Amino acid sequence: MEDVEGEIKAESDSSSSSSRNLILQSRMPNIKVFSGSSHLDLAQRVVDRLGIDLGKVVTKKFSNLETCVEIGESVRGEDVYIVQSGSGEINDNLMELLIMINACKIASASRVTAVIPCFPYARQDKKDKAGHTALPSQSRAPISAKLVANMLSVAGADHIITMDLHASQIQGFFDIPVDNLYAEPAVLKWIKENIPEWRNSIIVSPDAGGAKRVTSIADRLNVEFALIHKERRKANEVASMVLVGDVKDRIAILVDDMADTCGTICHAAEKLMDAGATKVYAILTHGIFSGPAISRINNACFEAVVVTNTIPQEEHMRDCPKIQCIDVSMMFAEAVRRTHNGESVSYLFSNVPY
Repeated sequence: MEDVEGEIKAESDSSSSSSRNLILQSRMPNIKVFSGSSHLDLAQRVVDRLGIDLGKVVTKKFSNLETCVEIGESVRGEDVYIVQSGSGEINDNLMELLIMINACKIASASRVTAVIPCFPYARQDKKDKAGHTALPSQSRAPISAKLVANMLSVAGADHIITMDLHASQIQGFFDIPVDNLYAEPAVLKWIKENIPEWRNSIIVSPDAGGAKRVTSIADRLNVEFALIHKERRKANEVASMVLVGDVKDRIAILVDDMADTCGTICHAAEKLMDAGATKVYAILTHGIFSGPAISRINNACFEAVVVTNTIPQEEHMRDCPKIQCIDVSMMFAEAVRRTHNGESVSYLFSNVPY
């Protein structure tokens, strides 16, 4: 009798799960999500949230290091999304993305969207030396972000979804739609949930370029903001920093879009502690953390360095206990769902989808 009841229960469970899958498929027909090799975890989280399976794709390298991609299922007439972040071996991952876009396009996909959480070469967006004063070679500097935009368009991308572009005008390098999502709603949520005394905080930009970002966050938290002005007299010379704003007896929250070698934010944290801040947090969208970054953070005076998972962070978190991670997969999943269903994405600019 118990065996029969168990079988009936198992059958009902399997039928309910299959009916649930059918409902999801009917709600989101003709959609395929593939992942490149740069950030499989994020892609898996996106499809889990959408209630679909990750598309089958095999990426490999020949002995001469040429990239080879095989799409393992039909994409004819499908709405295709390819998740690939600009991290790790950036040039290999970019090439892999271009090949995947082209493979889907010539296999008759109806639309191909590149989901690029961290846009590669975004710092090379104008004709000057990044972070240096004007140099004689300025006129011969490349605008590599525009080149990447051209490559994505030529490969066959119909739409781009990215997050916190280093310079929002990069959207203008494309002749196809670009949705630049913001980590700001997720950052605000993290601050309110994890910093008990956030009402006594001050939001700080480590350079003048991020002033717009910090004023927006400070306005929404109804707290004050400050910024640090960097001066470089010569290229590669350590910058002198001037703090504009009063941080005495307050919690300083440094906010920036990316941190690479972390020289600037560690120097800024030191400056804030010297100016009387009680604690210093850093919140960054893209935690690149190359070169000496991890050892610098370990030796710096941060309470926590908070990053999103636009770039894989497991290894960094293992090497540095101060690093914490905000999951933004729900932002990308909701952007994919809304794009597929022809809905507005602007809700995501100020809200975290639950």
